[in-house]
Amino acid sequence: MKVKKFKFKKIDAFAAGLSEGNPAGSIWLKSFNDITCDEMQKIAEQLKGFVSEVGFICRTEDGRYAIKFYSANCEVSFCGHATIAIMNELFKSDKKLINTHKVEIITNSGVLEVENRINAENSVFITAPSPKYILQTPGKREIADGLNINPEIIDTELPVQVINAGLTTLIVPITSLDAALETTPDIDDLNEFCVQNSLDIVLVFTGNTARSDNDFRVRVFAATFGYLEDPATGSGNSAFGYYLLKNMLWNKDTIVIEQNSSLERFNVVKLQKTQDSEGTERVVFGGGAIKRIEGEFILTI
Repeated sequence: MKVKKFKFKKIDAFAAGLSEGNPAGSIWLKSFNDITCDEMQKIAEQLKGFVSEVGFICRTEDGRYAIKFYSANCEVSFCGHATIAIMNELFKSDKKLINTHKVEIITNSGVLEVENRINAENSVFITAPSPKYILQTPGKREIADGLNINPEIIDTELPVQVINAGLTTLIVPITSLDAALETTPDIDDLNEFCVQNSLDIVLVFTGNTARSDNDFRVRVFAATFGYLEDPATGSGNSAFGYYLLKNMLWNKDTIVIEQNSSLERFNVVKLQKTQDSEGTERVVFGGGAIKRIEGEFILTI
């Protein structure tokens, strides 16, 4: 029997005010040669219920940062909340980076830019992966059955769409804040629905919010990753940002999103827009994070 020791941090992303954020694990590596895919999966499995996903990060020879993400069930193409958590902590803890404006990260969803706004806003902002719009969508009745809701609460004035901005996300408009907060899927039924429709996550949203100065309330369900609800997301809200752009619902510089099932103790995710080097409009998502635990993770192999 052998053991491996890794530098570990538990960091809550998108925590704001009274909210608890979304917990992510961070494992720092000197190189991805230090760990196997099976070992990364085993660590994520052992941390199930303690964090939503685990991000494994190392610095590359060209000065960028490579990150891989795992849930308890599988490798995740892109995890926005873990990226927010890890990059907030990296900018705060590395004295060489505290005044660095931008860095690049390498993910399975491409090379993304991370902007350091720690000094000004105690946040980082990340350029979302380029969107992929998927034409085929499930029917209203099938969606209602998958979410365990009355089909009448699906808002027919807005489209249901599937957009991938790191994760394949079904976006479903809901008629009211109460209806959104009362949505309670069965994890097994929702997982089967997602698998049958090649979906990673389901995002429901409404323009009714707990605070009038915020713009939308969303809830994100992630049964395929081994847990029912993601309380604060980067990838899901990135897809939602592209949904807002596509449907001409983005009418201000910064979109402020309330997320989770609590009326008042919601997490906060912010969306902005930018243009990439090719002049293409891209969504940028941002927020803060709080380090809760720091220590060693000991893996027995």
